[in-house]
Amino acid sequence: MSTQFKSILAGLSDGSVVPYLGPGALHGVIDPNTGKAIPADSDSLILAMNNGQPMAPKLMFEFPRAAMNVELKRGRSTLNRFLDTTYRDTQWSTAALHEWLAQSRLPYIIDTNRDTQLQKQYATTPHTLIVGTARIASREYRFRLFHYNGTSYSVIDQEAVDTSLPILLKPLGTPLPESNYIASDADFVDYITELMGGFALPGFIKRMRQGKRYLLLGLRLNRDTERMVLSETIFGADQPAGWALIPRPTDKEKRFLGRFNIEIINADVPDFMTAAQEWNAAEVA
Repeated sequence: MSTQFKSILAGLSDGSVVPYLGPGALHGVIDPNTGKAIPADSDSLILAMNNGQPMAPKLMFEFPRAAMNVELKRGRSTLNRFLDTTYRDTQWSTAALHEWLAQSRLPYIIDTNRDTQLQKQYATTPHTLIVGTARIASREYRFRLFHYNGTSYSVIDQEAVDTSLPILLKPLGTPLPESNYIASDADFVDYITELMGGFALPGFIKRMRQGKRYLLLGLRLNRDTERMVLSETIFGADQPAGWALIPRPTDKEKRFLGRFNIEIINADVPDFMTAAQEWNAAEVA
């Protein structure tokens, strides 16, 4: 195991390093009935939303753009129904990474996917769930807070949160316990604006995140939406701010991560899982 991975795993163990999951964290997850991979990245989501057919080139550029097109032409309910069917109603195989994260009982995990893998792994563990929301005029904040008691979720005010419990942050939404998604261009404009203004994260997260470092897993950073959500979510990070596992990073990714002093490791989620298993074996020995 490399010295880099040892340092990362030690930081995860003591809570000073926070996992930040992107679409690649779901690599290998399939529908056991069909063998189809779970739609997670931009292209796979667009194809799944459009019955397996590509959309116009300008819409294929990014899922939020394609989702906005669907919302405008067929209504928001169509977009929500697609995401619910994909992430709530389809039974997917278990991701080894999510299983390992839950077994490690990490205090804080950021998951930018919209699936329920992480929540299902925490199904027997009391925790706090933070879900991003957008375009809801009746709410001052752009998040919903839920307490999970080991059996079911209930809405909770941020002043009543038990910060000793594990925290799962799902900034782009989830169908459980209720459907809330950041998906279309309009969602992202509203959510990121409020994120920049300080209204999309609860106060206890803003305090807790000071001085943390981050491990980016399965996240590519060639598009503005991913970069803006990341930069605002990790505001106040330690320096250096952490590591990003990116095989064959682009120049754009190098420049962006260099601004945050995030070290790029030319590796991917399977490489991390190998190191994690070696770490666990050494701990047992």
